Amino acid sequence: MPDVPEVLFVCVHNAGRSQMAAALLAHHAAGRVRVRSAGSAPADTINPAVVEVMAELGIDLSAEVPTKLGVDDVNAADVVITMGCGDACPVFPGKRYLDWHLTDPASRDVDEVRPIRDDIDRHVRALLAELTTTAV
Repeated sequence: MPDVPEVLFVCVHNAGRSQMAAALLAHHAAGRVRVRSAGSAPADTINPAVVEVMAELGIDLSAEVPTKLGVDDVNAADVVITMGCGDACPVFPGKRYLDWHLTDPASRDVDEVRPIRDDIDRHVRALLAELTTTAV
C-alpha cells in the first residue's frame, strides 16, 4: 500500500462534480493525498460555471480537460468516489467505494453551482480528515 492514499473521483462527464472534488481535495491535502478524476462519458470541456465558482476560491480549472475513466485509474486508487455514474465504474476487490449523492451542476448558472461546490467541499474536508488520521 502506498504511503500516500490515492483518491479517484468519478462522475459521468468529468466536467463538474468530479473536477471540483478533485481540485478541492488536492488544494486542501497539499500533497498528503494523490488525486485523480475521470468520467464514464467525458464531456469536451469543463462546465464554465464550475470554472468560475472554483476561481472564486483561487483554484484554476480553466486548463483542465475531462478524462475518460480507465481500468488503470480504478486499479491505482485506494478510494473510489462515484457521483452519479452508476454501474459504469469497474469494481475491484479491496478498493473502498463511496457514492456521494450530489446535484449535477450541468446546465446550471453560477449562483446554482456555488452551493454544489460548497457541498462538495464539506464532503472533501471530511474525507481528508479521515484519510489523514486513519489508514485507507
